[in-house]
Amino acid sequence: MRLTTLGYWGAYPSANEATSGYLLQTDKGNVLLDCGSGVLAQLQNHIALEELDALVISHYHADHIADVYCLQYAVMILTQLGKRTKPLHIYAPAADQASFAKMGYSTYCQAVPIASGMRIDISGVSFSFVSTTHPVPCLAMRIEHDSGVIAYTADTQWNQDVVQLSQHADLLLAECSLYNEQYGQIRGHLTAGEAGQLAAQAGVKKLVLTHLPHYGDHRKLVGQAAEQYQGPIELASGGAVYEVV
Repeated sequence: MRLTTLGYWGAYPSANEATSGYLLQTDKGNVLLDCGSGVLAQLQNHIALEELDALVISHYHADHIADVYCLQYAVMILTQLGKRTKPLHIYAPAADQASFAKMGYSTYCQAVPIASGMRIDISGVSFSFVSTTHPVPCLAMRIEHDSGVIAYTADTQWNQDVVQLSQHADLLLAECSLYNEQYGQIRGHLTAGEAGQLAAQAGVKKLVLTHLPHYGDHRKLVGQAAEQYQGPIELASGGAVYEVV
């Protein structure tokens, strides 16, 4: 499996960058994880839009879905031009029915419900989901392939189910919205220390900190995570590629 970071900012993108979005690639296809602001433009640096097989959405906050609606238009136009021959499957949480209904778009995009406890095959990769602790329904993902395991926390504060979901992952993509000194100040998000603690308790091989704040020195996030987790830690960055083999 190959995972490419398209966007890693929380809330809004910095100039020429994007909020949450990650391209997962195997020999079976191309799957986009979340589609935040700026992701659609970044995606096209790596694949043509007609090559995208599926989108998996963790939750409906704008920094995770802002570009979905433009993607729907792209799928429509590419289909009309004869460049796409099949609808785009958009896997999205069914717990919010009003938001889920917007993921389908005519015959061009097919909304497929996902929920905590579900296990599903998407383009030859096994996805399983658990609910996170966030102000709106949100799903963390475990992504399993013959080559290894990736865990993606999406947005969450400390959640023991997410720890279990992440067990022995080769790569843990963990949200890191807060510095340790902000503990308890903002609901639904992890501090750097908690991200490190999650990685340690889950016994993962590598930790990538993502969903980063727009302030402070991000190197401090790595230092705070390293107080809890002794393995390799990286800050997410646009275009970074992780091979799980």
